[in-house]
Amino acid sequence: MALARHVDPDTIIQELHDHPSKAHKHHFQTKSATSSVTPYSSRYASQQEISKFIIPQQGAPADAVHQMLKDELDLDGRPNLNLASFVGTYMEREAEQLVIENLAKNMSDADEYPAMMAMHARCVSIISHLWGVQKGETAVGSATVGSSEAIHLGGLAMKRRWQEKRDKDGKDKSKPNILMGSNAQVALEKFARYFEVEARILDVSEKSLYRLDPELVKKNIDENTIGVFVILGSTYTGHYEPVEEISNILDEYEKKTGIDIPIHVDAASGGFIAPFTHAKAGGRKWYANPPYPYPPPDPPPSPHHNQLTMSFNGRNFQLPRVKSINTSGHKFGLVYAGVGWIIWRDESYLPSYLKFELHYLGGTEESYTLNFSRPGAQVIAQYYNLIHLGFEGYRSIMENCMSNARLLSKALEKTGWYICVSDIHRRKGQHVYQGPGDIEYGNEGETSADYNAGLPVVAFRLSDDFQKDYSHVKQESISTLLRAKQYIVP
Repeated sequence: MALARHVDPDTIIQELHDHPSKAHKHHFQTKSATSSVTPYSSRYASQQEISKFIIPQQGAPADAVHQMLKDELDLDGRPNLNLASFVGTYMEREAEQLVIENLAKNMSDADEYPAMMAMHARCVSIISHLWGVQKGETAVGSATVGSSEAIHLGGLAMKRRWQEKRDKDGKDKSKPNILMGSNAQVALEKFARYFEVEARILDVSEKSLYRLDPELVKKNIDENTIGVFVILGSTYTGHYEPVEEISNILDEYEKKTGIDIPIHVDAASGGFIAPFTHAKAGGRKWYANPPYPYPPPDPPPSPHHNQLTMSFNGRNFQLPRVKSINTSGHKFGLVYAGVGWIIWRDESYLPSYLKFELHYLGGTEESYTLNFSRPGAQVIAQYYNLIHLGFEGYRSIMENCMSNARLLSKALEKTGWYICVSDIHRRKGQHVYQGPGDIEYGNEGETSADYNAGLPVVAFRLSDDFQKDYSHVKQESISTLLRAKQYIVP
């Protein structure tokens, strides 16, 4: 949440008091000779101010305040044209109705709202199964207010486990560090700063496909590394980072040194995409014996489809090195802002020291969160989506998203004016722009499995040829021109 600063209204009013427009004032009608006063007539006919920066002594009519705030909010961008955001801006009418009906429910009041808490527990179980919870392990998790809180909880659990191991071995624990790529979302850096962990931020490059570079991971891990943040879906380019490859590096490191370094997967976006799309996460493993009855079998591969690169297994709990995963329900979980999820593969990876047993309002609750009171309506909405859409519903939506992103990417590159940094529109294994003459618009029946795995993100820049011919055109001009059409593109 952005920081905001106090405003001294007396200073502003003094400066503008004699200005003829009196632009700093909102007005409402205090006296009227008729009963047909509208919010607009009350707003413009009055000489009484409505305060902006300090609470007024007297209130104002509800209809006038509602209209005044509505008009001011019209200056915001339109959420359905905000292409800069990963956060959901659409829910079905029935889901919205459920949210409205349950706005007053507080997730911290478990004893008062047992049905809501049961839905919360079902969501944790469903998501755990989607991510490949293993037989013999008991996954544990919680809803959060978003992926930022979830990342902090996952990082804190890794730090505490590292500290406990150092204490047991009688070693110094004053210099913990954690690895992440320079493409990491700010929440990962916030964890390191707020919880006093050295952030080793490793460069990403075109050579590393704009992802965390496994070779740099190999060079930067040591006995003080509490873990590695690996991103399943960069917010910059949409690329999935090579979780399996990094896991193999950490396996080899443990064989040589005996040091066990865990992985936390930040799947803020990809956690609700990779399990459903045919491309999965691009890993090399298969669901040989799924520990649960879904996902259903994939359709027969197209001629362009390499069967050896289909599974989500390479990025989930089937990799023992992956101890925890987070996602945002309010991104591709298709819920409005306000809900994230964090799951540990087994409760043994969540140190008991971090759990709180709360005795509150007549009930007992085991909790591990940074917040206490938080809305419960989004959790209900998440459960609605999971049950209403089902696996096939989510798959259809995500495949459509991927198809739309591929089409836009190809159309941009076909002009010769743009080059896409994202590469979900390129055939599997192809990561280099070949030129507008090589753009293919696809074949009937193809799926995301025929292309590089990733988020449905279109990240593009001006092509070298365009910049050479039109050097006076700046890249930010594209964003400005789109903004004139109300599209928000960073």
